[in-house]
Amino acid sequence: MPVPSCHCQSVRPAAVGARLVWSGEKMADSEDNITSPEFSCLLQMDPLLKAYEKDFKRRYELLQKQLFQLQEAEGGFDQFTRSYNDFGVHRQPDNSLFFKEWAPAAEALFLTGDFNDWNKFSHPYTKKEFGKWELILPPKHDKSPAVDHHTKLKVVVHTKDGERLYRISPWAKYLIREEKSVIYDWVHWDPPQPYSHVHPRPKKPTSLRIYEAHVGIASPEAKIASYTNFTHNVLPRIKDLGYNCIQLMAVMEHAYYASFGYQITSFFAASSRYGTPDELKQLIDVAHSMGIMVLLDVVHSHASKNTEDGLNRFDGSDSCFFHSPPRGEHSLWDSRLFNYSSWEVLRFLLSNLRWWMEEYCFDGFRFDGITSMLYHHHGIGTGFSGDYSEYFGLQVDEDSLVYLMLANHILHTLYPDCITVAEDVSGMPAMCRGVEEGGLGFDYRLAMAIPDKWIQILKELKDEDWNIGNIIHTLTNRRYGEKCIAYAESHDQALVGDKTLAFWLMDKEMYTSMSSLVPMNAVIDRGIQLHKMIRLLTHGLGGEGYLNFIGNEFGHPEWLDFPREGNNQSYHYARRQFNLLDTDHLRYCQLYAFDRDMNRTEDKYGWLAAPPAYVSTKHEEDKVIVFDRANVLFIFNFHPSKSFQDYRVGVESPGKYKIKLDSDEGLYGGHGRLDHNTEFFTLDEPFNGRSNSLLVYIPCRTAIVLANEEIDYCY
Repeated sequence: MPVPSCHCQSVRPAAVGARLVWSGEKMADSEDNITSPEFSCLLQMDPLLKAYEKDFKRRYELLQKQLFQLQEAEGGFDQFTRSYNDFGVHRQPDNSLFFKEWAPAAEALFLTGDFNDWNKFSHPYTKKEFGKWELILPPKHDKSPAVDHHTKLKVVVHTKDGERLYRISPWAKYLIREEKSVIYDWVHWDPPQPYSHVHPRPKKPTSLRIYEAHVGIASPEAKIASYTNFTHNVLPRIKDLGYNCIQLMAVMEHAYYASFGYQITSFFAASSRYGTPDELKQLIDVAHSMGIMVLLDVVHSHASKNTEDGLNRFDGSDSCFFHSPPRGEHSLWDSRLFNYSSWEVLRFLLSNLRWWMEEYCFDGFRFDGITSMLYHHHGIGTGFSGDYSEYFGLQVDEDSLVYLMLANHILHTLYPDCITVAEDVSGMPAMCRGVEEGGLGFDYRLAMAIPDKWIQILKELKDEDWNIGNIIHTLTNRRYGEKCIAYAESHDQALVGDKTLAFWLMDKEMYTSMSSLVPMNAVIDRGIQLHKMIRLLTHGLGGEGYLNFIGNEFGHPEWLDFPREGNNQSYHYARRQFNLLDTDHLRYCQLYAFDRDMNRTEDKYGWLAAPPAYVSTKHEEDKVIVFDRANVLFIFNFHPSKSFQDYRVGVESPGKYKIKLDSDEGLYGGHGRLDHNTEFFTLDEPFNGRSNSLLVYIPCRTAIVLANEEIDYCY
């Protein structure tokens, strides 16, 4: 097998499942191979899925069929997913340039650009089989390439209807936009000394703590921030905070900045608005040197409708990469929908994943808009009640579903430490089970109901009316055996039309009353205490991974609004005010310190990697929640005014407990009401389903984490 271009991860032919094949093996012909994948584990965990066993088998058979066809037609998925080495433009050993495109509906293709003074007809492509077009440009007389690094190109497409269209190669690696231009330009990227990664990829962590970030807003300045700014100014903060993974948004090139990166125009290009490809590579390399993995927020669920600088109508037809309308259009997103049954679309999208892994050394992906992909109705006007019939049958788009299975199988086979995360609001069963079980193969799914619940509570309920049981249900309501990433707020909760949790809690008081030089007023006191408690409860109870959106760790005071016509192209809200954090007398640094120590405490005790918590107390009147996880005891008193002396709580492991994290500590903006030298000894008195109990003092609006001093927590 060829050595990958990115040396920071060697390719290993390790099959995900015993009966799955990889690109180097011959597909077994036995019927048993096709019809008997390892469903037993999945069906034993959830016997209700037994009624849909045929659906799981059919999905698996479709996956096997795709793998077989890839083996027969392309020599396996290894070569198929390296198609970025063939398509687009490539410099050959003799410095000739090889160009290749797929434009099945085109009548003729030409290449134009700076190299030929924009002559529209001097350099025609040659038509090949299956809608492919090729062109070879010999080197100049001095043996240098005919197209210089950093010069502009266009593909000229002549259609059967006589149109002449100017297009950007779908495989273009770099685009820029001139200051006064609306349209992005394809710029040939072939630097004489490309960036070479130095540091190896980190190993996949057992406890995943994700820092979700947007490079462009990662500065207090009212401008688009750069990859370099992120590398020098933000990465050290992420490392200090204890996050071991970054999820980068809006990296894939998008012409409209205010789309937040979700209207992709060029799938192989890292957005030039933040800098060069080499600067992004350096960002990832430096993150790796810190032991931090980097995930790409990948958008394969739809594409921008742009034609001159997008994929839409590349060859003049209304299909090409997409289904023809109406199936190929998303009515709410005003975007185009891929045809996942098309061989060349599979080549394009699977190679796109491989490109980001190989060229940039990303460590995995957060797949956006999975719900839209999985169902023909795209989730539009459809609620999901949890009835299993909603996840099977004719409403499921099995072309899309099998594409996701194929993508996960290939990624996890080639990169065993790769992480994939699904953004799905429907709750599709087996999303995070192996493809050999008939699952989709994701490592994690986002627990999307949790942040919505916190916003709803803060919008609609007084503190004394919080329904403790409902909160616990939302935080623990996830499929057994499928890992979830919990979060109190992501970018969705910060966009215009909503507010950050801190802003819901403290609103305009954040502008005038966050100084630690004066006593806290009631609004700030409540906000700071609840902000910490909400985050810790979500962290400890909500999933097997945790996510924070850039700036929210220190209670970012404002929403997100990108420059657009409606706000007079203002960058005021398209930034993160790290200057607030660096002002010592403001209380933002107290929230930051709590977030940091929350992550560091988890790193020591490993509750995210442990089985789900056992909730022993959910007291509606007292507003008290108690649970233990990973032999760590969590105690929350959400009551706005009542503190409790000698409050009995259940705990499983006997021994001596001490406070390891205390939201009421002065360092975190608390009131310092607890003595951290106190030793809590268990009583041999069962309580609330636990074998032992403790008597503790829990002040109002306080959360504490206690660990057993007699247990070795190495995990």
